[in-house]
Amino acid sequence: MTIETLHSLFLQCNKVSTDTRKVEKGDIFFALKGDNFNGNAFALEAIEKGAKYVVVDEKEYNTSSQIILVEDVLKTLQKLSTFHRDHLNIPIIALTGSNGKTTTKELINATLSQKYNTTATIGNLNNHIGVPLTLLSMNNDTEIGIVEMGANHLKEIGFLCNIAKPNYGYITNFGKAHLEGFGSIEGVIKGKTELYDYLTNNDNIIFVNAEDNKQLEHSKKAKTIAFGNDANTNDVAVNLIEAQPFVKVNYNNLEIESQLMGEYNFNNISAAICMANYFKVDDSSIKTAIESYTPTNNRSQIIKKASNKIILDAYNANPTSMRAALSNFSNLKDNNKIAFLGDMFELGNDAAEEHQSLTNFTSTLNIDRIILIGENFYLTKGNSPRIKHYKSFEELKNKFDFDNIADATLLIKGSRGMALERILDLL
Repeated sequence: MTIETLHSLFLQCNKVSTDTRKVEKGDIFFALKGDNFNGNAFALEAIEKGAKYVVVDEKEYNTSSQIILVEDVLKTLQKLSTFHRDHLNIPIIALTGSNGKTTTKELINATLSQKYNTTATIGNLNNHIGVPLTLLSMNNDTEIGIVEMGANHLKEIGFLCNIAKPNYGYITNFGKAHLEGFGSIEGVIKGKTELYDYLTNNDNIIFVNAEDNKQLEHSKKAKTIAFGNDANTNDVAVNLIEAQPFVKVNYNNLEIESQLMGEYNFNNISAAICMANYFKVDDSSIKTAIESYTPTNNRSQIIKKASNKIILDAYNANPTSMRAALSNFSNLKDNNKIAFLGDMFELGNDAAEEHQSLTNFTSTLNIDRIILIGENFYLTKGNSPRIKHYKSFEELKNKFDFDNIADATLLIKGSRGMALERILDLL
């Protein structure tokens, strides 16, 4: 079956599904394979649950007129998404980066949706499966698509660009993330700038933070729209007013107060303002969108529990984002500040050095107590009596006195695998 024919069948369906637990009537089900599952085996179950068509790649499961046999389900899903992207022929904004991708994507979506029908990546479905699913969730009502792209190895961003064919792009930053896959910070930069390479080669536009020299250096051969502090040298000027605790900015003489904590979110807000300005969203709508956006999913969420204020930033962590979060926490004027920090994953051979470096960094900060959790942090040496080590979450749970935390401000941050949001249940 050709992609054109499959696309015509796809247009008859309500949506794409890859999980039989979530199949609904009228879906088209793609039988993907994983290390521990074979979607082909669930083909008939998907039909029983209401799927209109099922795409498989093993002959033995081609047992119904509703089942479509292809050579490779994943590659077919990817090809179909690119065909659909071409069929819609709408502007696609792609963004990647080491930190802040999802928050920035949500802010871009919030501002642009004030004027346009937008479709954006749901959550962080930003890989070789998530990007195609995002594209296939777009329809004839979609006027602008916003696609988040993640990677932990070289050539992944380039691969995703060839699927999504973005017209615009933005890299949030270059940080020490996924060093195990990229090998070094230089590898991170090379991997992320594959987005710049694609856009430059196709004569498309890159949005850049003019205060980030690496962004300027690696995008200098491209068409760029720049934002920064200076209105005379940049296309869009945004200035930080304060971050105590929420980020407040000045844009076109408008004061915009967000519900996002941390000075590091200033750039994320500025990028969204820049893109909204480019796409001619009026200033009052931009202000409304930024001020209305509330962080979710363990990303810089503010939670009140009894007499304590909690900054829950436990979705993920790497050395760069950890330092940014800790610096912001240190600068807060609150009393009785306690930081719960979990291990940072995917650092490879740099794990020991990076965890020790961060432990050293915490001892210089204006934080009353630093609680380090995880096997990597447990091996570090803390040169301050304020620092306590726990080898695992279970040890923390059993030995730390949570009952005596009162009138405190807490920062909870660690890699996803640490699941430090569980601390909330112990307070």
